[in-house]
Amino acid sequence: MLVFARQLLKDRHHTGAILPSSGRLAREMTRALHDHEGRRRVLEVGPGTGPFTKSILRSLRDGDEFHIVELSPLFCRQIERRLIEPFRKRRPGVKIVLHNDPIQTAEVPGAFDFIVCGLPFNNFPPDLVRAIFRRLIGLLAEDGRLTYFEYAGVRVLKSSISNEAVRRRLKQIGMTGLVLKRRHEGTRKLVLGNVPPAIAVSLTRRDVAGSERTG
Repeated sequence: MLVFARQLLKDRHHTGAILPSSGRLAREMTRALHDHEGRRRVLEVGPGTGPFTKSILRSLRDGDEFHIVELSPLFCRQIERRLIEPFRKRRPGVKIVLHNDPIQTAEVPGAFDFIVCGLPFNNFPPDLVRAIFRRLIGLLAEDGRLTYFEYAGVRVLKSSISNEAVRRRLKQIGMTGLVLKRRHEGTRKLVLGNVPPAIAVSLTRRDVAGSERTG
């Protein structure tokens, strides 16, 4: 919690949350991984202090490959020391690579069966949101699953107390989500056991030829 608070004070724009994600949200975000049989290639983007990382690690088996992309050096150091190093000692048959880079330029080899994303999209400019989603969808294998989350009602609340420029930005981000949901068979699951309540959104890459367009 202390590391999370330090990073929040340092970079509110990229941290986004007021508290680390709950165990209930982590389970919902990673449910598809735990239900999947066979070898998997998994990518996590924006893990923060690692609540989703912990759940992903519990699902991994020998032969799986797990890449983690995190912008914050502070979070990278914590994840490496507290989660990755102990896991490698227990399960050397799982390949884990930690990238301290933005997802837009991180050298991660697709295609991934599962991508779990914890980035605070509502904090970003719409063009950046679209660029990140294009990259994420492009890194998915056909029929691969991308799961991200947003706080329930946050755009409505922010829009009610913000100026016109902010309302327009939030509306564009919301429209990007709607386009992706239609194009990639999106599902939404409300998770009340989180502060604040969150919605886990899952997309399945179906249209490989058209998946680079996000509206």
